[in-house]
Amino acid sequence: MNFILFDDTSRINLLPLTFTRPVADVRVGILTIREKWERMLKAKTSSKTEEYLSEKFPLDFAIDTDNIWINGSFCPNTLLLEEIKSLKPSQALLAMNVVIAANSGSNKDFDYNSIEDFKKIESHAKALQINNSWDIFSKNGEAIKSDFDLITFGRKSLALSATNKIIGVENIFVEEGVKVECAILNASAGPIYIGKDAEIMEGSIVRGPFALCEHSVLKLGAKIYGPTTIGPESKVGGEVNNSVIFGYSNKAHDGFLGNSVIGEWCNIGADSNNSNLKNNYAEVKLWNYEKEKFGLTGLTFCGLIMADHSKCGINTMFNTGTVVGVNANIFGAGFPRNFIPDFSWGGAAGFTTYKTKDAFEVASRVFERRGMIFNETEQKILSHIFELTEKYRK
Repeated sequence: MNFILFDDTSRINLLPLTFTRPVADVRVGILTIREKWERMLKAKTSSKTEEYLSEKFPLDFAIDTDNIWINGSFCPNTLLLEEIKSLKPSQALLAMNVVIAANSGSNKDFDYNSIEDFKKIESHAKALQINNSWDIFSKNGEAIKSDFDLITFGRKSLALSATNKIIGVENIFVEEGVKVECAILNASAGPIYIGKDAEIMEGSIVRGPFALCEHSVLKLGAKIYGPTTIGPESKVGGEVNNSVIFGYSNKAHDGFLGNSVIGEWCNIGADSNNSNLKNNYAEVKLWNYEKEKFGLTGLTFCGLIMADHSKCGINTMFNTGTVVGVNANIFGAGFPRNFIPDFSWGGAAGFTTYKTKDAFEVASRVFERRGMIFNETEQKILSHIFELTEKYRK
């Protein structure tokens, strides 16, 4: 079987985070959705996504075996895996009229909107779906617990130093190369996973569910409330509550981040804060790219959604339910507006366009700091996003 993860309408709901990645490459829990599938399938996957992303995330179609198309917004579980592997050619698996998976056999023209010729089978797996940007933090606790079981099954954790105060040691898993000294770790409310070569510095207080992925660092005296995930190669300090940082991003200093999602290659300046609750306790609205207006989330607590390559200066203040697009640069006093379009430069006093030439220079330096190359493929993706989002800057 050849497995392909496809984007459906959830991609639009997940903008601006999915401007730069397929839905399956969203991180929720410890792993990205793709990483979850590949671990459970014990096989590599490819993507059917937007054309401008296909060079970085190519489609790999097989002619000598069945092609299984899986909706990238769904997270796997054991029953769902069994249901998908049981699909015969021209059979589709659905949940409440949403296509979860289909077996197209040798037909490469699969379209999740056109399955009239497929035999429809209802799923009983009750799989976790990430359909909106706020699902990433609001469903993160469930995803951490599921990933923790998947990653640690049949394995033994390394021991933590006696300098630490540990509560619920049986729910803590430590990979090789980890450094943790003089920290308080409380896993009584949910598991704590510490990835390879990660570090928790002295004085940090962590309450699970929590995931610190490989090569990431919790700075001195950090205060972490779960469910929170810090993706790989990130540095985080201050106070963080129920948030997900995809990876390669820093919030290295004091300040509050709550009920939020931060993409890759972002930087949050020192003493920056976001509000996650309106003063009148009203339901929070978030910007919707498709409708080009704010829409209700059903949430009372909802903070900041910041897409890849965006950054804010010191003492930045974000209102409840703020959406920041790709490659925005925010600075200055006061509260900027609740929707900051992609490639915007400025703050509460107003915004101008962040030119791609300048943005690419910064991205090149940031990649170099991590020993990576900001190549032509990355530039073409961001250039396309710049053109796609021009109308929002007007």
